[in-house]
Amino acid sequence: MESDAQIGDWLAEIDEMTLLRFITCGSVDDGKSTLIGRLLYESKRIFDDQLANLERDSKTHGTQGDNIDFALLVDGLAAEREQGITIDVAYRYFATERRKFIVADAPGHAQYTRNMATAASTAELAILLVDARHGLLTQTHRHAYIAALLGIRQIVLAVNKMDLVDYDRDVFDRISAEFATFAESLPIDTLTPIPISARDGDNVVKASKPMGWYDGVPLLAHLETAPIGAGASDAPMRLPVQWINRPDADFRGASGQLASGTLEVGARVAVRPGDTQSVVARIVTADGDLAAAQEGRSITITLADDVDISRGSILCSADDPADVADQFEAVILWMDEDPMLPGRPYRFKLATQTAIAGVHAPKYRIDTDTLEEMAARTLELNEIGVCTLALDRPVAFDPYDENRATGGFILIDRITHRTVGAGFLKFALHRATNLHRQTLAIDAAAHAEQKGQKPAILWFTGLSGSGKSTIANALQKELFALGRHSMVLDGDNVRHGLNRDLGFKDADRVENIRRVAEVAKLMLEAGLFPLVSFISPFRAERRLARELVAEGEFIEIHIDTPLDVAEARDPKGLYKKARAGDIANFTGLDSPYEPPENPEIVIDTTTAAPEEAVAQIMAHLRAHGHIE
Repeated sequence: MESDAQIGDWLAEIDEMTLLRFITCGSVDDGKSTLIGRLLYESKRIFDDQLANLERDSKTHGTQGDNIDFALLVDGLAAEREQGITIDVAYRYFATERRKFIVADAPGHAQYTRNMATAASTAELAILLVDARHGLLTQTHRHAYIAALLGIRQIVLAVNKMDLVDYDRDVFDRISAEFATFAESLPIDTLTPIPISARDGDNVVKASKPMGWYDGVPLLAHLETAPIGAGASDAPMRLPVQWINRPDADFRGASGQLASGTLEVGARVAVRPGDTQSVVARIVTADGDLAAAQEGRSITITLADDVDISRGSILCSADDPADVADQFEAVILWMDEDPMLPGRPYRFKLATQTAIAGVHAPKYRIDTDTLEEMAARTLELNEIGVCTLALDRPVAFDPYDENRATGGFILIDRITHRTVGAGFLKFALHRATNLHRQTLAIDAAAHAEQKGQKPAILWFTGLSGSGKSTIANALQKELFALGRHSMVLDGDNVRHGLNRDLGFKDADRVENIRRVAEVAKLMLEAGLFPLVSFISPFRAERRLARELVAEGEFIEIHIDTPLDVAEARDPKGLYKKARAGDIANFTGLDSPYEPPENPEIVIDTTTAAPEEAVAQIMAHLRAHGHIE
């Protein structure tokens, strides 16, 4: 029983300790995993069986000869052990007599920068490792900038592998001075350079004899005394609602994890977005009701009033509620191999809120080597830029530097569902207050009634040479003969005027379709049948055009012609020029075409003549009441 009591006392003591979350980052093979392994080993946080396994694995997978390879304590993936690198983020917990720690070991390769950003988003301190032999590298600068960007205000510059430069003080001083100059433009509070050898343990836990010239404390001592700043528990109360809990007809609660602050029974809360307020009646958990809950606790609350709450609502302190807006200036880290396409709609997720975001062309991108603001039309993989976001609905938020939980967001591709970007909101951009929609005497319904037709956008999509323009022109002749009103918007014709400033890169193609979709919508409101004949290669932009109008007002017509057939026709000689290298980014050859998944009409021009295609379209229009 005495041992049980001792264990209980020890657990209670551990529970009372402060917790520091930190990240190790830097360029590839700078020794991040080895450093964490050394910290775990020296702090006596490795069980005997783990140590035995480590010694065995070091002989099989290690890179230190007959010595223990401490990196293997962290690198758990087979590919990591085979290559001697970190790929995924590895989290480890350990404690000393003075403090608890959660450390995230971030990969150093540029292609895994997204993983590093994820780890940094919850850390308070960053250990930035530098190989003493190589000095500062591009990835060193990038990781330092991202760490500062994501709110880390304490950086330890760990100049590692000092044993491989004969513990030369001049090397350490030179690297420290170079980084200090770089860091002058970063929003950090403290920079602490420490010379170490993670492999041998010099200045990791104990002072280094070979580096007696260093008069600072070892790394672990610094971690034990580093200040823990104002965290989420000191921020205003924010509870993103994950779901509405209705186990029976008599109970309705809002469930979620308390993102910041403290919530007490009897507290007045505001529901955002919206303007409703109420009082917390109960805080319910699986272990019973609580009088109060702190940041990080998963709870269900009931309110004194029956107010409208759903998934995506954020409950806030009524005295300090979150702001609500639908346009923002934001910093974005692009995380996808395909570049960001301004104008393309992406799914936006902030806490439990979702919206559709239009991303404008970057105001500038950041050169992470020099911290200069560079002109840019898009963002490539691992690039960071400042952009304007326009959402299709208001969301509740706090600026990221005030609250990470309600200021950080991700962007998701609507077609592939990949997370393509991550960022944070700097501030809201308010729409011009002098702009108001003018009420028109003649509305869209009146225009349609005058023309005796139920208008719709007919969107022809297909490869160059598929027959889009031929069929669109033939259809207009048929409609004209019946006294119906239409207008052909042909891709080539529009590029001679409205879109003459656009090229054929993916970003230009997206803007090309966005403009044409808006014009087609205006023609629809005038009661016309806009016949849009554009390759429009991307599903996302065709979806954007569809979502501009009401259901049933967009008819997607896939002119389904195989590439070899379209190329054999080559009516304008474009395929021949593209094959010769005279035309770049040509759809179907070096630029992709994404065929429709569920078009209203499919026309196979290998079997159907233009007049048969027209008859098929006219039958659809009659069947759906667009013309009598």
